[in-house]
Amino acid sequence: MRLAILGTRGVPASYGGFETLAEELGRRLADRGHEVTVYGRSGFVDPALREYRGMEVVVLPAMRSKHLETVSHTLLSALHAAGRAFDAVLMCNAANTPFVRILQIAGVPVALNVDGLERKRRKWGLAGRSYYRFCERLAALTPDALVTDAEVIKRYYRRSYGARSRMIVYGGDLEPPRGDSTLVELDLDPGEYLLYVSRFEPENNPDRVAEAFSRLSGGRRLVMVGGAPYAPGLARRVREVADDRVLLPGPIYGDGYRQLLFNCRVYIHATEVGGTHPALVEAMGAGRPVLYYDTPENREVVGDAGLPFAFAGEDVLQNVLARVIEDEARLNELGRKSRCRVEACYRWRDVADAYEQVLEELC
Repeated sequence: MRLAILGTRGVPASYGGFETLAEELGRRLADRGHEVTVYGRSGFVDPALREYRGMEVVVLPAMRSKHLETVSHTLLSALHAAGRAFDAVLMCNAANTPFVRILQIAGVPVALNVDGLERKRRKWGLAGRSYYRFCERLAALTPDALVTDAEVIKRYYRRSYGARSRMIVYGGDLEPPRGDSTLVELDLDPGEYLLYVSRFEPENNPDRVAEAFSRLSGGRRLVMVGGAPYAPGLARRVREVADDRVLLPGPIYGDGYRQLLFNCRVYIHATEVGGTHPALVEAMGAGRPVLYYDTPENREVVGDAGLPFAFAGEDVLQNVLARVIEDEARLNELGRKSRCRVEACYRWRDVADAYEQVLEELC
């Protein structure tokens, strides 16, 4: 098949979950003999890049705006792709739903991955939330195939809009790191530090994690990987509440990210909005004990392979940390369960199988 992936920032993955999906899925489909084109966004992908891991890369511009960057880039990508005679397109992000028809008019069927309920993010005002609500309704009607990444989201679309969807998760079986340069650079010992990975946005609670950790006694360190492209005030807040045991190295990708992930003592996942979060699944695939913010989506992913926490009440994050951080037997058991759960439910090979089947059915 001649396939295209639209609606992400592109490859190599250097931002979030959709970019990881584009890279991990795209390269596997290319390895299977399909012609795969991934559309990337200038400012995130080198404009000179033409090929990556067997995928063709097309880099197009986007308006630099919180509200318009994604949709402006996907509009251009859809117009470009409409003239390329693709057999099928995978479009990511419910915000891009209005552009599905551009491709369909050109005779190209579209599978749409809607992600989580983006309108619940606190960064959006009334206009943003209303637009995402409109796109949800459109997503239930327009694409040739609707893809959700968690049972919670699948049930939401069925209950709210009567829409059937294919539930396809993310993979968590990452390649182990090749080196230790990032650990050396940050002066970290394997197995001795805690890790948090997420963009610094309000619903990802980086400030609350830093504050909870700072209340915890002991000499261990917390590494908080991520940036704040649209929330500079939140980044300042994190720096204000963090003590000197908290490291803030900014975004880290590739082998450096895997070094931190595979060698951390505990992984802390504090995101409260979305479906299946790739970083959480990847931490489990690396065999790390995970502490997760207790939401239905996170519970669905982790099962009994991690410990839930809250930011209020008895099971607040610092209390859960205090109970397990020095309990080697408990941490080892949680790590074993994490790896087993990913092996059973979150393998990229199975993800690629599922997407390949959906796209073949569209053709």
